[in-house]
Amino acid sequence: MKKALLFLCAAVLAAACTKDSVPPADGNLDGDKVDVSSVSSAPGKLFVLNEGGLGSNNSTLDFLRFSDGLYVRGAFRKMNPDVAAGLGDVGNDIVVHGDEVWIAVNNSGIVEVISAKDEKEIAAIPVPAPRNIAFDDKYAYVTSWAGAYVNYGSDYTIADFKNPKGQVYRIDLKTKKIEGSVEVGYQPEGIAFYGGRLYVANSGGIASQLPPDYAYDNTLSIIDASSFTLSSSVSVAVNLKSVLSDGNGLIYVGSYGNFYDIHSAIYVLHADNPQRVSRVGAEHIDPDALHVSACCIYGNTVYCVGTSNEFEWDAVHTHYLWSVSNGELVFYPFEFSGTPYGLCVLDGEYLFLGDAGDYYNPGTVSCYSIYNESKLWSVAAGVCPGHFAIW
Repeated sequence: MKKALLFLCAAVLAAACTKDSVPPADGNLDGDKVDVSSVSSAPGKLFVLNEGGLGSNNSTLDFLRFSDGLYVRGAFRKMNPDVAAGLGDVGNDIVVHGDEVWIAVNNSGIVEVISAKDEKEIAAIPVPAPRNIAFDDKYAYVTSWAGAYVNYGSDYTIADFKNPKGQVYRIDLKTKKIEGSVEVGYQPEGIAFYGGRLYVANSGGIASQLPPDYAYDNTLSIIDASSFTLSSSVSVAVNLKSVLSDGNGLIYVGSYGNFYDIHSAIYVLHADNPQRVSRVGAEHIDPDALHVSACCIYGNTVYCVGTSNEFEWDAVHTHYLWSVSNGELVFYPFEFSGTPYGLCVLDGEYLFLGDAGDYYNPGTVSCYSIYNESKLWSVAAGVCPGHFAIW
């Protein structure tokens, strides 16, 4: 009897070991090797969402696998050959939740949910013009332009338009089903969850092109997550884009400005007093030096890439890196050329930067050491590499 039990235990252990050693389904994909040897606390993967061009259906998903430094392009299509349209048209946001990757594909009207382990599709959830995604422990929340659009005729006058207010959709994490929506401002973009509330940046990107006001939205909508109702609205700045929570009660809001005479900037508000809004700056720094082409958060630090001549559209732009944490500003001795379009920071030390180039041809992803002030590597990506997520 004892021998039989020992044999059974050995068989179970052997089966478990065999199962654990099974390589991931994406393990045989080809890619380019990059040097990740200096990343001491490496995660599993860095996902890169390439937006593609509007109407081109060429959004793609890349990943960098830290275990072997392999950068794989077009992983979604390779792992899901039966999805005829591929990832879709205009990938707008990517967020990791547990072992799932959620991707908002704007012009396709889909939120794709895939496995972080092997990029295989789990669900494709219809959401009208989804933009950005946030989570609590039970739901995913997705901002939506809700069908807003504007069309111009051959003489550049408006031929047709629709401009409803935007929505935030709530999706059950288990069932992947939509369980209602809340109306917010015009053309909502970024969204963050903190302390039982959702903070939603309203851009007015379509409203700015339409009569009678031709004006951007300037409001941050605040939703009570438990009742899923709009609780308040805060005026911040025109054309809001990003919302980032530091996890300690500070909510950072990025504004793109009006591209003419109002510069891009970062604003900060306190969750316990959301009407208290201030522009990020310092006495010794001109606020108009703190521009924001793209931003991200790591821990409680917001990192921003900006350019000093953002209104000079015909100029060759040089971009710089700066950060803010609890009011403390830091400038880094970096100068970036090209078209920085998205960024991600790992361990507060490694900066991954997506360069969109001319927006039509494949761009690049580069890695920099913030501490050593050096560029470590660059690799070819898809069209408009603009969004990152770490698993």
